[in-house]
Amino acid sequence: MAEQSVPLKTHIDRLYHGRSKRARRFRFGLLAFDIASISFFIVSSTLSAAFWIYALDFLIGLFILADLCTRLWIEEDRKYFLTRFTTWADIIVMVTLFLPLLLESFLFLRVLRALRLLRSYHVLRDLRSEFAFFRRNEEVIQSIVNLAVFVFVITALVYVMQEGTNPQIQSYLDALYFTIATLTTTGFGDITLQGSSGRLLAVLIMVIGVALFLRLVQTIFRPTKVRYKCPDCGLNRHDPDAVHCKHCGRLLDIETGGVSH
Repeated sequence: MAEQSVPLKTHIDRLYHGRSKRARRFRFGLLAFDIASISFFIVSSTLSAAFWIYALDFLIGLFILADLCTRLWIEEDRKYFLTRFTTWADIIVMVTLFLPLLLESFLFLRVLRALRLLRSYHVLRDLRSEFAFFRRNEEVIQSIVNLAVFVFVITALVYVMQEGTNPQIQSYLDALYFTIATLTTTGFGDITLQGSSGRLLAVLIMVIGVALFLRLVQTIFRPTKVRYKCPDCGLNRHDPDAVHCKHCGRLLDIETGGVSH
């Protein structure tokens, strides 16, 4: 009876922010939807327009609309919610899903949906508590996600600005090939951006993009560290098997699952 008397809004809020197994499964479901929808956006950008693609676009748009309205309903600080970048990213993605024919040149903005991945404190908390692998490799996983988002955003910009005017870029795959070749400073030269806007975009990718790309790659391949703030000096990155803080020598109490050899 006490459970039945709880208002619907409270039930939903517990699903989004609670710590129960049911709430964690619900949030993992939302994370799975985000991954599936982003994968669909990337794959569909390489396919010819078809009715089934528009139908899936509409269904995904309805889901995002329902999720956005629900989050707004249970949010205590609605003004803050409406000013968040991720909220407006969802709105932009939703508009492109409902009006794909009118906004064909802006469909690349759908990759903004990827900004939601691992951006929720509650999802991160769930992943840390449920998966030891994520706890050990959280920073690397987040860097990989950020790198993928960065690459696909740049690729989308190249594709939308050059498709139809550059005979060397006929598909999303061509744009991805050019982007990776430029960001890795390989620069084969078999594909080049054309026009003043294309050259300007190439300059931005080389000056800004390469620096950010190398920074993200560095965080992925540098030695694995665990986050644990030293009470004395504040150093918050240590070796997984560290007993003492390398900065001040304080005895540490880092939780581990044992060291395998």
